[in-house]
Amino acid sequence: MSTSRTLRLLAAATAALALAAGCTRAGGSDAPVAQTQGPAPEVRLGYFPNVTHAPAIIGQKKDFYAKELGATKLAVTTFNAGPEEINALLGKSLDIGFIGSGPAINGFTKSEGTLQLISGAVSGGAQLVTKPEITSIDQLAGRNIATPSLGNTQDVALKKLVKDKGLQNVKITNMDNPKTFDAFRRGDVDGAWLPEPWSSRLVLDAGAKVLLDEKTLWPGGRFPTTVIIVRQEFLQQYPQTVQAILRGHINAIDWAKANEADAKKVVNDTLKELTGNALSQPVLDSSFKAIELTTDPISSTFPQLAQDSVTAGIVKSAVELKGFADLTALNTALQATGKPAVDAAGLDKK
Repeated sequence: MSTSRTLRLLAAATAALALAAGCTRAGGSDAPVAQTQGPAPEVRLGYFPNVTHAPAIIGQKKDFYAKELGATKLAVTTFNAGPEEINALLGKSLDIGFIGSGPAINGFTKSEGTLQLISGAVSGGAQLVTKPEITSIDQLAGRNIATPSLGNTQDVALKKLVKDKGLQNVKITNMDNPKTFDAFRRGDVDGAWLPEPWSSRLVLDAGAKVLLDEKTLWPGGRFPTTVIIVRQEFLQQYPQTVQAILRGHINAIDWAKANEADAKKVVNDTLKELTGNALSQPVLDSSFKAIELTTDPISSTFPQLAQDSVTAGIVKSAVELKGFADLTALNTALQATGKPAVDAAGLDKK
């Protein structure tokens, strides 16, 4: 057995022991702790057919997950909205999900702490785009602006902006991204706060302009657009399988950064397969330029994101995020490949 193979096996064993030791009840939950088992027979993974879920697409299509999972079967389901994916996780028809930061927080709350953050996936890649004649934020007053769904990450961001600026009579319409594209071209909506590739599509294919890039609202221009969450019970039962998925996730991101043109093609081919439509090369290039593939969930932003949901009127009080993050599996996988650990910013504390 090679030295690298031996070290990898030792790392996996160490991770399994660490995860088993670290598995506790979720904050406020009295549910019994699940017993750690070996690799899961099957792991059910969810993601959206969006450029902002590129690591998931690449991980699946380039077999980075399959290579790490071994005999464990990978079953993939795609979703169009965060609440739909959260319901699948709560109903135990899904084990691990790539999802927006807003729905991740809502899922943690709704599950009473049993849906947990385990990794980042994508930072950036969300813009407020509008008709060209709208040249300032103040001119959103009296306009109809779309967001992907009620309470999703972009919906919260828009509602917070409207509240902070004291804008009057802004109509916010929730609709699927493809419907928003069509509605904008018909003139039924005046703009939209959207993730990639839809913001680039409205700009390049429908004549919109970028009024506000969400990067400008965050320190260093970094905010979590897509993260990975897991059912705590699955993490407790199958820590080896969760770590296998995260090793595949790391490998997918590394490969994408080293092979950008190929990564774009994999994502575009998959979007065509899943949605029936491929992106034009300019839209694809613009979308990838706007995002950063990263395992860092940028944990320090989540308290502000939780407070933003209050400001936006989505919830009455900010969520207590103690125990929201468990980055044990991620950090073990990162350290095994010589990468630095990711900071949970205190969100792992109960």
